[in-house]
Amino acid sequence: MKIFILGTGKMGAWLTEELCWNHEVWVHDSDPLKMKYFMQVHRILDLAELDEVKPQLFINSVALGNTTKAFDAVLPHIPETCILADIASVKNGLQDYYTALGRPFVSSHPMFGPTLANIRDLKDESAIIISESCEAGKAFFRELYSKLSIKIFEYSFEEHDKTVAYSLATPFASSMVFAACMRKQEAPGTNFKRHMASAKGLLAEDDRLLTEIMFNQYTIRQLELINSKLSYLTHIIRQRDYEEMKKFLDTLRQNIAD
Repeated sequence: MKIFILGTGKMGAWLTEELCWNHEVWVHDSDPLKMKYFMQVHRILDLAELDEVKPQLFINSVALGNTTKAFDAVLPHIPETCILADIASVKNGLQDYYTALGRPFVSSHPMFGPTLANIRDLKDESAIIISESCEAGKAFFRELYSKLSIKIFEYSFEEHDKTVAYSLATPFASSMVFAACMRKQEAPGTNFKRHMASAKGLLAEDDRLLTEIMFNQYTIRQLELINSKLSYLTHIIRQRDYEEMKKFLDTLRQNIAD
């Protein structure tokens, strides 16, 4: 298959390296130096070069917030039959965009980042494929993820963004609050070190990615839930209520039980 990948950041580079051995892959990035070390790949310096390529699949992996602008820039240079694909972490607005275009599309989200994940062993990772996507596009990403032993889930656009608010925004918010309360610790314990490693990993991610995930329309509800639980815990501690603390801890254990 002829595949064009726009954006060679962490996820774009990962996709390029995974796909280039079994497909013809063309890549473009606004920073040409990012394309320097790819093997088995055609580099495009001007989007007009796509007029001759005629890709069958276009994977848009630019930074969050620029997804639709990137599509608009490329659409004049690719066939009507080319499947449009995005791997955006937040899908808000994309459903309406695709509907207005009337072109075949597939929307997916690898639920891991190359910064923290072991990209050579992804068997414990997950990915979401949006149910409204075209069948050919869904089949392509199912094959890719299955080959890498990635667990596959199929959600609607709305279900996806609700899931992201729960599974990403909630731990992100916890790590951000942890980092916001930091001071130099000369004798850190084991749990402190683990939380610190998690916070450092999170803050190594791109600012725009973190911002867009936190600005997901469903995130605010999760933050309100966190605030309410913190208020409850504060009340228990202030009252030194041993019985209520026991109930609270029992509830927590039930929540995280397998």
